[in-house]
Amino acid sequence: MTKKLAPLSQDALAPTVSLSHVQTCIQNPYPESLSFIGQKRAQTALDFALGMELPGYNVFVMGEAALGRFTMVKDKLEAHSKTRQTPKEWLYVNNYEDHREPIAMFMQAGQSKELADDIDEFLDEVADTFPAAFDNPGYQRKKKSIDRHFDNKYDAALNAVEQLAAEKSVALLEENNQVGFAPVVNGKQLDDAEFAALDEKMQSHFFEAIEGLEDALIEALIELPRWKRESSEKLRNLKKSTVEIATKPLIKTLEHKYANHIGVVRYLKDLRIEIVDAVLEWLDDDISSEEGKDDFDSKGMLSDFFAPNILIEYKDGDAAPVVYEPNPTFGNIFGKVEYAASQGNLITSYRSIQAGALHRANGGYLIMDADKVLANPQVWDGLKLSLKTHQIKNDLPYQDNSVGSSFTLRPQLIPLDVKIILLGSRDLYYTIGEYDEEFAELFRVLADFDYYLPSSDKMQYQFISKVQEYCDTTLSCTLTADALSRLLKFSYRQAEHQTKLSARFADVLELVAEASFYTKQDNETEITAEHIDEAIVGKQYRTGQLSENMLSDIKEGHTLIATQGSAIGKVNGLTVLHIGDTAFGTPARITATVYAGADGVIDVEREAELGKAIHSKGVMLLTGYLGNKYAQEFSLTLSANIAIEQSYGYIDGDSASLAELCGLISAITQLPINQSLALTGSINQHGEVQAVGGVNEKIEGFFKLCKMRGLTGEQGVIIPRSNLVNLVLNDEIIIACEAGRFHIYAVETVDEALNLLTGVEAGELIEGQYPESSINALALARLQHIADVVNGEDKEEDSDKESQ
Repeated sequence: MTKKLAPLSQDALAPTVSLSHVQTCIQNPYPESLSFIGQKRAQTALDFALGMELPGYNVFVMGEAALGRFTMVKDKLEAHSKTRQTPKEWLYVNNYEDHREPIAMFMQAGQSKELADDIDEFLDEVADTFPAAFDNPGYQRKKKSIDRHFDNKYDAALNAVEQLAAEKSVALLEENNQVGFAPVVNGKQLDDAEFAALDEKMQSHFFEAIEGLEDALIEALIELPRWKRESSEKLRNLKKSTVEIATKPLIKTLEHKYANHIGVVRYLKDLRIEIVDAVLEWLDDDISSEEGKDDFDSKGMLSDFFAPNILIEYKDGDAAPVVYEPNPTFGNIFGKVEYAASQGNLITSYRSIQAGALHRANGGYLIMDADKVLANPQVWDGLKLSLKTHQIKNDLPYQDNSVGSSFTLRPQLIPLDVKIILLGSRDLYYTIGEYDEEFAELFRVLADFDYYLPSSDKMQYQFISKVQEYCDTTLSCTLTADALSRLLKFSYRQAEHQTKLSARFADVLELVAEASFYTKQDNETEITAEHIDEAIVGKQYRTGQLSENMLSDIKEGHTLIATQGSAIGKVNGLTVLHIGDTAFGTPARITATVYAGADGVIDVEREAELGKAIHSKGVMLLTGYLGNKYAQEFSLTLSANIAIEQSYGYIDGDSASLAELCGLISAITQLPINQSLALTGSINQHGEVQAVGGVNEKIEGFFKLCKMRGLTGEQGVIIPRSNLVNLVLNDEIIIACEAGRFHIYAVETVDEALNLLTGVEAGELIEGQYPESSINALALARLQHIADVVNGEDKEEDSDKESQ
């Protein structure tokens, strides 16, 4: 006979935390500095990756949020970055041969700012020197000589024409740079009226004379354009030599200072040539006067054309950079070029190139969220290309499309030396590896974060010391030993394990911070266990609207759940709902009906397309169990329907399969099930009960319902025995169980569960027979009877009896 199981003892319902051990840990803080606790596997992987300087040893940090991935990675990188050399600084300078292709140049830490200051000072001196330098007496004297030489040629040509005109009684007139002729009679120049009064012969004479003089003037001034070009060229050469003389000593000083830097020397060589043309174009007296000196920003023009554009700068002795990019767009990663609107066009220059995260992290480490990087295919492809070519990709396809035919830049590529750390989930890691063959080549190191921490004395020691450190530095308060014990139990509960702590240490710190709020409300500086409980209850209240509504529906009779009495084919299953970051358990009525037929076990949820794959698999196993258990000597033939009543959403998971099977056997045997009990667990085809998830929430959900209706001392929950290690129940349930007002049973087989639910012996198979009146004997007889009815054997037997 199967012995009826006893309820679990108090000690089995939650882990025990040694208060004396906690007090010892408080009195003797952990001797080492604790930046992080646990995750040895992930820490070893990171140490390996940081030690490997070869290409391709980038890191994918795998784990869920709140496991402390970012904190540990950042702390590791910052510690290791101090052992590396300060990276080079990078800047862009103008390419005077092709402004579309700015030149990249590197310098040692601190040198870029020094160079920029030197160039700025040089441009200040140039702006201060010109155009004032053109007022120098020496320059003016040479300029006047050039002007005089031109004037002499011009005057000589006019004098020759004027002398010829005098011989023909014609006067040469010059006014407003215009040359003309007028007739002279008796020493007097004639006006138009006087000329009209002359006879025709005289007029004809003057017409011919003036026409000949105009031809002579043209002939005399035919070289005038050449004289002007020669004069302008001489004047430009004079200005050019004046600028060269003024700027040469300044550039010479810079060339001497940066003689050991080939890139700067080449840059200054180009600057020496281009500054002359720039001064002549922008700082000439004539230009300044035409455009207005007040509105002309000569220094700004020079800076935009000559000053270096520093992308990244460091101080001497700085550690290697550790950069986290929270928004990895293409521009934020690879840099971008800013554009300005001018007369309807978009314009830009090398000074508008902005650094991206790869520039800032070059020579160090770059941390990014993998899901955000992969959200944009261009970013992912660009990142892979940069890692493979060891150069920072900077062609911006989306910018090229947006600016159309406007002026765009193709900056010189900058060498890349960076280690990438991607943070992502377990599913994402395996998905990338499946679809991208290059992923394994570029990210060869996996840092796998576990969900749990081993609950050793040392780990508890570190746990307590870390919490104390957080309270001291952040919250300015202390904790009692009871509060720390409560926090350890909270961590066990997060892990859903009696021998493991949760790796979600951030949740523990969040709870401590919320408990400090209630501590301050009580005008205290020490967090107690009551404050921890108050914080837990407060969060449950803030997020518990939905669970309270569901309990209210049951209380009001909208949802049919019985917690007393008995019923055939009806059983209380337990489910867990996950809403956001909260989870709560709620009971669900499972019903089963059986009748003669050959349709088999029909899952109503599956037929209604509400049951997902795992749930449907659990129901299919029921047929295997029935066939293996009972139908060894006849064909299993029946029709049965199984449904989770009043469920209107998708259902997944096989944790209801034990309850579904018990309800089905109740319907087969017509034995009523005790409605005071609820159960959870999955089964295999041999009737063994298997562990399920969310066991604590499921127990607490049914307990709340029973408490709301009034505890009778008969109510309880049946769970798989393999879930015993997962029990971390709250104190209220433990007290109720200790007082005998609520019970928790652990079963290993379906027979044990049926025995508890029906109060009838399940019955063991002895010499091919089950004990009479046992559950299994009744089930076997009913199933054989249904098979006979469906196959017609029952009618044949009745006919034989009548014929006799």
